[in-house]
Amino acid sequence: MLSFQGAVYAVLFYAALALTVWALVDALVRPAAGYVAAGKLTKPGWAAILGLSVLVIVVFQSPLSFLGLPAVIAAIVYLVDVRPAVRGLSRGGNSW
Repeated sequence: MLSFQGAVYAVLFYAALALTVWALVDALVRPAAGYVAAGKLTKPGWAAILGLSVLVIVVFQSPLSFLGLPAVIAAIVYLVDVRPAVRGLSRGGNSW
Protein backbone atom coordinates (compact mmCIF):
# COMPACT_ATOMS: atom_id res chain seq x y z
CA MET A 1 0.00 0.00 0.00
CA LEU A 2 1.33 3.40 -0.98
CA SER A 3 1.46 6.04 1.75
CA PHE A 4 0.18 9.56 1.17
CA GLN A 5 3.71 10.89 0.97
CA GLY A 6 4.65 8.18 -1.51
CA ALA A 7 1.60 8.96 -3.63
CA VAL A 8 2.42 12.68 -3.72
CA TYR A 9 6.01 11.89 -4.64
CA ALA A 10 4.87 9.54 -7.43
CA VAL A 11 2.55 12.22 -8.83
CA LEU A 12 5.42 14.75 -8.78
CA PHE A 13 7.74 12.29 -10.53
CA TYR A 14 5.29 11.44 -13.31
CA ALA A 15 4.30 15.09 -13.76
CA ALA A 16 7.97 16.11 -14.08
CA LEU A 17 8.62 13.25 -16.48
CA ALA A 18 5.61 14.17 -18.63
CA LEU A 19 6.64 17.84 -18.64
CA THR A 20 10.22 17.15 -19.72
CA VAL A 21 9.20 14.61 -22.37
CA TRP A 22 6.58 17.03 -23.76
CA ALA A 23 9.19 19.80 -23.98
CA LEU A 24 11.70 17.48 -25.68
CA VAL A 25 9.22 16.19 -28.25
CA ASP A 26 8.01 19.71 -28.98
CA ALA A 27 11.59 20.93 -29.42
CA LEU A 28 12.29 18.12 -31.87
CA VAL A 29 9.27 18.77 -34.10
CA ARG A 30 9.82 22.54 -34.45
CA PRO A 31 11.82 23.71 -37.49
CA ALA A 32 15.44 24.63 -36.77
CA ALA A 33 15.16 27.94 -38.62
CA GLY A 34 12.51 29.10 -36.17
CA TYR A 35 14.93 29.03 -33.25
CA VAL A 36 17.42 31.24 -35.06
CA ALA A 37 14.70 33.60 -36.33
CA ALA A 38 13.32 33.97 -32.79
CA GLY A 39 16.79 34.76 -31.44
CA LYS A 40 16.82 31.72 -29.15
CA LEU A 41 19.37 28.97 -28.57
CA THR A 42 19.63 26.61 -31.55
CA LYS A 43 17.49 23.52 -31.98
CA PRO A 44 20.37 21.09 -31.24
CA GLY A 45 21.15 23.08 -28.09
CA TRP A 46 17.60 22.86 -26.77
CA ALA A 47 17.33 19.22 -27.82
CA ALA A 48 20.50 18.43 -25.85
CA ILE A 49 19.35 20.35 -22.77
CA LEU A 50 15.89 18.78 -22.77
CA GLY A 51 17.21 15.30 -23.59
CA LEU A 52 19.57 15.58 -20.64
CA SER A 53 16.63 16.78 -18.51
CA VAL A 54 14.59 13.69 -19.39
CA LEU A 55 17.60 11.49 -18.66
CA VAL A 56 18.15 13.12 -15.26
CA ILE A 57 14.49 12.68 -14.28
CA VAL A 58 14.49 9.02 -15.37
CA VAL A 59 17.84 8.06 -13.85
CA PHE A 60 17.56 9.87 -10.53
CA GLN A 61 13.77 9.40 -10.33
CA SER A 62 13.52 12.59 -8.36
CA PRO A 63 12.28 15.93 -9.66
CA LEU A 64 13.23 17.50 -6.33
CA SER A 65 16.87 16.39 -6.31
CA PHE A 66 19.97 18.51 -6.88
CA LEU A 67 19.87 17.80 -10.63
CA GLY A 68 16.14 17.12 -10.96
CA LEU A 69 15.02 20.64 -10.12
CA PRO A 70 17.19 22.31 -12.81
CA ALA A 71 15.92 19.72 -15.30
CA VAL A 72 12.32 20.67 -14.57
CA ILE A 73 13.21 24.38 -14.70
CA ALA A 74 14.82 23.91 -18.13
CA ALA A 75 11.64 22.28 -19.44
CA ILE A 76 9.51 25.08 -18.00
CA VAL A 77 11.77 27.75 -19.55
CA TYR A 78 11.46 26.05 -22.92
CA LEU A 79 7.68 25.73 -22.72
CA VAL A 80 7.06 29.26 -21.42
CA ASP A 81 9.66 31.27 -23.34
CA VAL A 82 11.04 29.42 -26.37
CA ARG A 83 8.03 27.43 -27.54
CA PRO A 84 5.69 30.43 -27.99
CA ALA A 85 8.38 32.38 -29.88
CA VAL A 86 9.23 29.52 -32.23
CA ARG A 87 5.61 28.50 -32.69
CA GLY A 88 4.57 32.05 -33.50
CA LEU A 89 7.21 32.33 -36.20
CA SER A 90 6.36 29.00 -37.78
CA ARG A 91 2.75 30.14 -38.26
CA GLY A 92 3.66 33.45 -39.79
CA GLY A 93 3.43 35.48 -36.59
CA ASN A 94 -0.17 34.51 -35.79
CA SER A 95 -0.44 33.37 -32.17
CA TRP A 96 -3.71 31.54 -32.71
